[in-house]
Amino acid sequence: MDISAVNPALRTATEKAPAVNIENRAVRWFAATASALMPGKRVDGVERRTLRHDGVKLRVYTPVQPSGAGLLWIHGGGLVLGSAAMDDVHCGETARDTGVTIVSVDYRLAPKHPFPAAIDDCFAGWQWLRAHARELGLDSERLAIGGQSAGGGLAASLVQRALDAGHPVAAQWLFCPMLDDRTAANRAHDATDHFIWSNRSNLVGWSSYLGTAVGADSLPPYAAPARRESLEAMPPTWIYTSDIELFHDEDVEYADRLRAAGADVTLEVVNGAPHGFEAWASDNPMAHELFAAARSWLGERLGRS
Repeated sequence: MDISAVNPALRTATEKAPAVNIENRAVRWFAATASALMPGKRVDGVERRTLRHDGVKLRVYTPVQPSGAGLLWIHGGGLVLGSAAMDDVHCGETARDTGVTIVSVDYRLAPKHPFPAAIDDCFAGWQWLRAHARELGLDSERLAIGGQSAGGGLAASLVQRALDAGHPVAAQWLFCPMLDDRTAANRAHDATDHFIWSNRSNLVGWSSYLGTAVGADSLPPYAAPARRESLEAMPPTWIYTSDIELFHDEDVEYADRLRAAGADVTLEVVNGAPHGFEAWASDNPMAHELFAAARSWLGERLGRS
C-alpha cells in the first residue's frame, strides 16, 4: 500500500511507526517479552491498582467522580503481543472523562497459551467485575465490555459468552476489532501490504491462537466472534474501523449483521487511518477526535453521574 493512501494528517506518524515483524519467531518472542515488562503510566484523577483473580492479573481504574458504571477492557496485540499496562493512559483518561470504573485484563498470550486461554481469562475478569460491582459502587446493569484490535475481537466474543451465561451487558465498545479468522485464511489479502497490520501478520496471530483450525468450516463457540450465526439480543454497540485497514470489511459486515439483528449500532469509519492509529499516534488530532466521539458514546450509553 502506498503512503498516499494514508490521510495527510497521519502520514508522518505512519512513516515513523515502529514495524514489528511478528512472522519472525524470535522477534515475536522478544516483543511479547518486552510488552510484558512495560511499566505503565498513571493518569491524574484516577486511582490505579492491580490484583489477581483466578491467576489472572487485573488493573482497576477508579475515577475521582465515579458514575456507577463499569467497563471490562481488553488490550490488543494480535493475540500474541501486548499487555494491559500499554493501555494505562487510554483506560485512565476514559475513566477520568466518563466516570466509568474500568477493569483491564492481562490475558495469556498465544502461541504459548492457545484458545481458549485468552477468552477464559477475559471471562474471569468479567466475573470478578460482576462479583465486586457493589463493592466498587457499580450498578450491575451498567457494565460494558470493550477492547481494541485483537482485544476488540476478544471483547466481541466475551459479550457473546456473557449473554449466553445470562449476564446483562450494557454495551460493547469495539476499536478496530479483529473478528474473523477467515480474513487471515484468504491469502488474496496478502497482495495489499496494509500498514501496521498486514494479512501475513494476521495469519500469524490467528494461527498462534487457533492452530490449524484457521479458516476451517466451523470453530468452537467464542473462538472468532464473526463466526456466530445468530446475533440476536446483542447490546448497543460502538465500533470503529478505517477504510484502508485490513479489518475494514469484516468490521463493517459485523456492524451490518448486528444492526440487521436489531442491535443499536454506531459505526465510525475513519478515512485513511492505518490500523490502530489511535494507539501509536495518540497525540494526533485525528486520535483526539476519535477518542472524544468514543468516550461521548460510552458515557451516554452507561449514564454519567
